[in-house]
Amino acid sequence: MSDALDKLLDLLDLEQIEANIFRGRSPDETVQRVFGGQVAGQALVAAGRTVPQDRPVHSLHAYFIRPGDPAVPLVYAVDRVRDGRSFTTRRVSAIQHGRTIFTLSASFHRPEPGLVHGTPMPLVPPPEDVRRNAERLEEALGVALPGHFRDGPIDLRSVGPLSIEAARDPSLRTAHNLVWLRVDGDLPDDPLLHVCLMTYASDLTLLDTVLLEHGVSWYDGHTSGASLDHAMWFHRPFRADQWLLYAQESPIAYGARGLARGEVFTAAGDLVVSVVQEGLIRTTPKPGPP
Repeated sequence: MSDALDKLLDLLDLEQIEANIFRGRSPDETVQRVFGGQVAGQALVAAGRTVPQDRPVHSLHAYFIRPGDPAVPLVYAVDRVRDGRSFTTRRVSAIQHGRTIFTLSASFHRPEPGLVHGTPMPLVPPPEDVRRNAERLEEALGVALPGHFRDGPIDLRSVGPLSIEAARDPSLRTAHNLVWLRVDGDLPDDPLLHVCLMTYASDLTLLDTVLLEHGVSWYDGHTSGASLDHAMWFHRPFRADQWLLYAQESPIAYGARGLARGEVFTAAGDLVVSVVQEGLIRTTPKPGPP
């Protein structure tokens, strides 16, 4: 297991303070705000630890209310809303400085038989034939990335252009974003852990899908953004340490908000997760010639 993955797993291993209260931390106190995928993943860990293991999570709906402060711990308070015969519902509030910064509602479902169908996976080259995003980003920026970024715990490999590449070449603009991803190491057989890691990873590239349509980039000095809300549905079991295709698209952007949605497939072609997110995206005009 890589050092980066070991640190991520430690990040998701929350400290239980009381029966329904957990404490988490952030890995880097120098960044401006806490990564949204981290808060969502930790909140789902807190919810899942209050639910029997035979009831996997099937959906979550979350709102990012305030920026998280990476310098102080995050307190996760779990409300045990309902424990039914088939479904269990939990509500989680993430608290810092005495204020709620994030809320999550999650539903857990006892497995049962039913109708089966699924959207087919897009035709894409295998991940082994696709370069790692970190290598391409280093080339585009012309500088070496920090070690924690270059050797991060999630291996990302975009089939199409990166947003920084589309910003420089208008012919690459697209509303679709196909990314192979997997956790870079072997994981234990804990279904909740695999779901929480996918929750973490789902926030890494989704808003980039909005940027690809417009030829802007987080690195152009004029574009900034933040997640506003996030919803996920978990359809089938999967492993986050095996290759997954994250097929993303952006149907609309308007009013400084962009909507992106994604479908996650196993390498065998099974649809396992659906994702929808709206994000705040602000662009400032580039200065004109003097």
